[in-house]
Amino acid sequence: MNEQGNYKHFQLKLDDDSIVWLDFDKQGATANTLDASILLEFEEIIDAIASDHGCAGLVIGSAKSSGFIAGADINSFTGFENTEEAFSLIRRGQLVLDKLDHLAIPTVALINGFCLGGGFELALACDYRIAIDHKKTRLGLPEVMLGIHPGWGGMVRLPKLIGAPALSLILTGRTLSASAAKKFGIVDFALPLRHGKVAARDIILKKVNVKRRKAAPFITNLPGIRFVIAAVARRQLAKKVSKEHYPAPYEALRCWQVNGVSDKAYVAEASSVARLIMTDTSQQLIRDFFLKERLKSLAKSVDFKPLHVHVVGAGAMGGDIAAWCAYKGFTVTLQDCSPKFISKAIARANKFATKKLRKPRLVQEMMDRLMPDEEGRGIGKADVIIEAIFEDLSAKRALFQSLEEKAKPEAILASNTSSIPLDKIAVILKHPERLVGIHFFNPVAKMLLVEVVCGEKTLEEVVVNATAFVGKLDRLPLPVKSHPGFLINRILMPYLIESVFLLEDGVPASVIDAAARDFGMPLGPVELADTVGLDICFSVAGILSEEFGSAVPKSLEKMIESGFLGRKSGRGFYKYNQQGKLISDGARKDPARYREITDRLILALLNEAVACLSEGIVEDDDLLDAGMIFGTGFAPFRGGPIQYAYDRGISDVTGALMQLQNQFGARFEPHSGWTQLQAEQPDEQVLVEERLPEEPEDQTI
Repeated sequence: MNEQGNYKHFQLKLDDDSIVWLDFDKQGATANTLDASILLEFEEIIDAIASDHGCAGLVIGSAKSSGFIAGADINSFTGFENTEEAFSLIRRGQLVLDKLDHLAIPTVALINGFCLGGGFELALACDYRIAIDHKKTRLGLPEVMLGIHPGWGGMVRLPKLIGAPALSLILTGRTLSASAAKKFGIVDFALPLRHGKVAARDIILKKVNVKRRKAAPFITNLPGIRFVIAAVARRQLAKKVSKEHYPAPYEALRCWQVNGVSDKAYVAEASSVARLIMTDTSQQLIRDFFLKERLKSLAKSVDFKPLHVHVVGAGAMGGDIAAWCAYKGFTVTLQDCSPKFISKAIARANKFATKKLRKPRLVQEMMDRLMPDEEGRGIGKADVIIEAIFEDLSAKRALFQSLEEKAKPEAILASNTSSIPLDKIAVILKHPERLVGIHFFNPVAKMLLVEVVCGEKTLEEVVVNATAFVGKLDRLPLPVKSHPGFLINRILMPYLIESVFLLEDGVPASVIDAAARDFGMPLGPVELADTVGLDICFSVAGILSEEFGSAVPKSLEKMIESGFLGRKSGRGFYKYNQQGKLISDGARKDPARYREITDRLILALLNEAVACLSEGIVEDDDLLDAGMIFGTGFAPFRGGPIQYAYDRGISDVTGALMQLQNQFGARFEPHSGWTQLQAEQPDEQVLVEERLPEEPEDQTI
């Protein structure tokens, strides 16, 4: 064995107790990920350890501060010629981890930071696992987010270790903290950093007794019990995701039900993943991953290091923006002319902190960072000032005129406006180049995307700093040009408005929503409009109508005049109970009409998307797709509006639009931008350097 550790991607040391300490340190990368070349070197090391009978044990850790192993290199998931080629690579990885699993000496995974996907499967192949208990440590198998399931033994080893509860991780892709993983029985110890290596040494030298539950995992892996559990899990799964759209969790469940944790299950696992990875769903979700990485890369590190955020407006959006900033470690002052609104916002923030942080000390620390500021004393101290008042141009102008006088010269002046062009606000400023848009979406704690809006006079430095600030909030910044509605609301509005026209044509709300969900949207347009608020939809639609001459249904105005504002008023297009839960309208689903309904909804959206692309609201079609996927939940397995148009065929889309134009009028007239789009081919996918995955706030498949 090479005791000096002269390896490309690993550091190896043999201590005085004959324990091998192997630290993974992928060369030229900020995070440890696994690929074919690394597995080859890892196998060489395992073979050397196996042949050296003087080794007392092996501890596998990471030399990177960023984490343990963030999973397999996603680049390796692309470019397979066929299923056989995919199976060969997956099976190869299984066999390498199998060698680790069968080492004659005790093996320990010392997990500090991210331990996901293939990295988690490597840890499962060890005899023991120690997780460092801090907020950066996350363990899980998020492969379903890429349209596959674990393929390097995770489908076998995790259920063997903890039984059927493994399904709650495999089928959802959710991740666990160190302490939660300990409760599940996945890790043997969740310890502070200073105790990690000591515990690993004690385990190998048998100075500590590791206790594990064995009865429950054994029982739930029995064939008859598996069948019952799988039947229940399948029914629960069907309530959340479509098998047609997302086959991976269903295939994972089938693999476990049929094969359990037997030796043959490994080959079945590899064969299943090889089939899944060749599907359109998986390839689109992999593309989505790279789109997300591109958005993250826009928030590149700059010298701008904000510490204090001042938010003006303590309504639903402003209060939640302030709470999120405090949660992410910023000192925050929250201003409003009404103490009542500030009080409600603080109470809401405390409820959020309690749910999110759980530990009283952490909750108190967050709330100490969030300070009520009725008089606006924090303005002069703030590095970032965010306006989040109601959508009124005059009010915003007056506010920014006051803010400019009190703010530090280097502070960012940002508006959370959802539709008003920045240049209309900036005319009141002495230095309009300071104004930028930082547009969050509701709910702030769950929506990943934030539009960074650049006005005609906004300085590039201000945009760069604002983008970096969004990145520090663990959000995805999308640079957009200042134009009415910007990108997301502008594209979404024709989709929402068309649902109102469908209602006027006599189509029940629940049928419209069911058709949209059948297409792959996370929420139907009618329920979405009710959730956003019909008054807000009408306001944005009015602004867009003034600019583009688009139609606004008269029925929408009548509903608002009657006080039917949506979920918040208990009545919109639907009725809601006192808890805000939707009361069904009783209409039956009508799949026979879904194609007609979805074409009216989705093609209206696509036509507006092409208009935005043609006007340069975003840089390119990839950014547009990314914005719609992460800003609206546009069917991720379809790859975004433009990708869907390419896959369906531009001629087919424009032909369908012309048919709708003949039937329903000018709102469906194909935009001139389709001609240019048809002449272009999608850019070749540019792979980005792997980065640590973010922990989603509310992961969905």
